[in-house]
Amino acid sequence: MAHIHLGEGSFPLWALVLWTVLGTGLITAVLYRVRSGKIQPNQIALAGIGAAASFAIFQLNIPVWGGVHMNLTALVGIIAGPALGGLIALVVNVFSAALGHGAVGLLGANVMINAGEAIVAYYVFKTLIGMNWDTFPATATAAIVGLSSGAVLMGGIIVLSGVNGSALPRADLAIAVAGLVGINVGVAVIEGLLTGFVVQFLASVRPDLVGLGDRSGRDEPAGVSA
Repeated sequence: MAHIHLGEGSFPLWALVLWTVLGTGLITAVLYRVRSGKIQPNQIALAGIGAAASFAIFQLNIPVWGGVHMNLTALVGIIAGPALGGLIALVVNVFSAALGHGAVGLLGANVMINAGEAIVAYYVFKTLIGMNWDTFPATATAAIVGLSSGAVLMGGIIVLSGVNGSALPRADLAIAVAGLVGINVGVAVIEGLLTGFVVQFLASVRPDLVGLGDRSGRDEPAGVSA
């Protein structure tokens, strides 16, 4: 949901290097998790479907305060697991940058933001299900928390990096970015509720797809290993 839409050259060189290194480190950890974990065939299929759906909705940009949109990162994190969710975020960002949706130089920063949303949403979901929350509130809460964390991280990255060519003092930039973060958090609530309905439906027809087992009318925490 959160995404830095600035063009090429917007960040100073040191920031590009920093976020690229951190983003590469995150993806390296994700790949290690995938190689050392037991990925089930159904997870691969879900990852493919999730990547396609995420990429499609990712391109629908609403031109409000720099651009906002949904991207389903929380949903793919919950149904495909944190590792595959992180890889989906990478794939979606690479293809989006190739189409001009986000600068290539900002791939590291945007992958950190979107992979982080998937990872946070997954672990919050597992925690709440483990506390015997029902599927809908657990999913909606996890998605909202995950997406909101991405929005806050996005804002922090922009303010810390600064924007080349901007005449705004750092304090004024922080205020402007805070407004953008607030809008993205509002969209996170909407996307979180939609994610809750989707996962609740999947849990009612195929609980195994979301790592849930039958427990006499309630969902049993199993999680999706990644």
